[in-house]
Amino acid sequence: MNRFLKYTALCWGLGVSAGASAQEMVHYSGTTVSNVDYHHGQLAPVVGVHNIQVLRANREHPELAEGSGWTYNHAPMLAYWNKTFYLEYLSDKVGESVPPGQTLLSTSKDGYHWAKPVVVFPPYRVPDGTKKEGHEGVAKDLFAVMHQRMGFYVSKAKRLLVLGFYGICLDPHDDPNDGKGIGRVVREIHADGSWGPIYFLHYNPAWNAGNTSYPYYTSSSDKGFIADCNELMATPLMMMQWVEETDRKDPLIPLQKEYKAFNFYHLPDGRAVGLWKNALTGISKDEGKTWSAVTRAPHFVNANAKIWGQKTSDGHFSTVYNPSEFRWPLAISTSSDGLDYTNLLLVQGEISTCRYGGNYKSYGPQYVRGIEEGNGIPPDGNMWVTYSMNKEDIWVGKIPVPVTDRVDADVNDVFDSLAVGKELSLWNIYSPLWAPVSVGGGSDGKRCLILKDEDPYDFAMAERAFPVSRRMQAEFSITPGQNDHGQLQIEFQDAQNIPAMRMSFEPNGELIAKAGARTKSLLKYTAGTRYVVRVLLDMDTRMYTVNINRKNVLTQLFFAPVLSFGHVVFRTGEARHYPTAESPAEETEDKPHAGDKSPAATFEIHYLKTSR
Repeated sequence: MNRFLKYTALCWGLGVSAGASAQEMVHYSGTTVSNVDYHHGQLAPVVGVHNIQVLRANREHPELAEGSGWTYNHAPMLAYWNKTFYLEYLSDKVGESVPPGQTLLSTSKDGYHWAKPVVVFPPYRVPDGTKKEGHEGVAKDLFAVMHQRMGFYVSKAKRLLVLGFYGICLDPHDDPNDGKGIGRVVREIHADGSWGPIYFLHYNPAWNAGNTSYPYYTSSSDKGFIADCNELMATPLMMMQWVEETDRKDPLIPLQKEYKAFNFYHLPDGRAVGLWKNALTGISKDEGKTWSAVTRAPHFVNANAKIWGQKTSDGHFSTVYNPSEFRWPLAISTSSDGLDYTNLLLVQGEISTCRYGGNYKSYGPQYVRGIEEGNGIPPDGNMWVTYSMNKEDIWVGKIPVPVTDRVDADVNDVFDSLAVGKELSLWNIYSPLWAPVSVGGGSDGKRCLILKDEDPYDFAMAERAFPVSRRMQAEFSITPGQNDHGQLQIEFQDAQNIPAMRMSFEPNGELIAKAGARTKSLLKYTAGTRYVVRVLLDMDTRMYTVNINRKNVLTQLFFAPVLSFGHVVFRTGEARHYPTAESPAEETEDKPHAGDKSPAATFEIHYLKTSR
């Protein structure tokens, strides 16, 4: 049976246990659900979320990525230590569970600018003749694949350990996390950024210091390192993360069940909440030694992608996950007590084009992880998460705390006048490496919002929420850097991300507006010329007027009905609608010239003002 189906079948039978009410466990009491016909699920965006790409996979030009050119990149994990973000992810050459595999590490001081990923756990040769119980295959010239549900551990001595697991896959549908792999490896990250040697921390049955390639951790001359490793393995909540890869009867594992991708947080009364895939949940009163019955969190919608939960800096709680049977959108739900989750808002509603085919290359922003309790607290008070896109590219997301989907004040963002470093605090950005969103010096020498795009398969996007309105005016100033390539679409959308009005600076030098199934030309624009655009929107008449450089150029009906407006979007490309709920489950073919850049296009936005 397919490995995902096996796990799903296990979860079907789980429900609310006898004697336990929904109020006594994690549950969702809200009324919002996502619509999988839209990548954003028609969920209202959290104000101020910044999605930043860390790695863009590149087989054709590995030097522009991580150096290896491997295109399956997945399962990222995050820590904050020594004033630095650490991000670990695993990688296979082409597809999931197809050897060889390795694990990489990237660092950042601010969460926006990331160092080139480097290999922290390299490919590991499986001895010829190795077999797995219940499988007919025999290893020959085989490398391990990596699979780890735990990436980091900060010890009580404030030392940082990075961990990985070497599993064995004898065919593309074999499981690396069936308890029959080789073992877990560990190394220390030092304060100066250097790494200690690789050790095996824990072996699976049949493996030991005599038949593995790295020494056992107790052979280290660093007594502090050995003490940190022992401390880790004496912590039940940490060991709960090991259940999948470790032998199913391993005494280190408190709850020896087939539950996947564990994470936890503590309630105000000291109890620990556990979360697993499929929104399974349980509660421990003794720091993970024993658990209540594990059940599906009532009314949570979550399939076999990961779910993340944590306490936030405002004393509330958040869960981040894919609220559908697909791996989109990426959403957040918040709770005041850690049990009753009351809303559902959007974190990431984009699915970039999957450029490289491969085994189990599922679409969407998925396998989200935040910073585990004990693994650091970023000083900005925001919630930081990491996820993979299409199991291909690695991203981070900064979610402002407190979490909200509304603004009360009209927009008056003149970028050259805003506090440096705070210009985009109320903007949502989607910023790929080859299509970055930034604030910097414009062509006139003043600070502006800059959207640059040289990615043929992705775009830059910035959106700004304003008070929900039925009648409003917006004014903004734009300088296109070219008029023979590149595109900038501007949309006014409702709170559920449905656009009713769209205008676009087109690659042929024409500024157009969408008029039903057709478009209308507004003017021919010139590279380097600044355009002041004023848009009047009226829901009662279902019409809008566009004024450019003090001249009315269009009065037009909305091309789609909405009840109000909630935000404006600036995007260097067309809205994406693939994949759909009817699309194949995964990408199997490579896109042409997937690793090549297109000619760079830039658009400068000098200010945005709105009024009701």
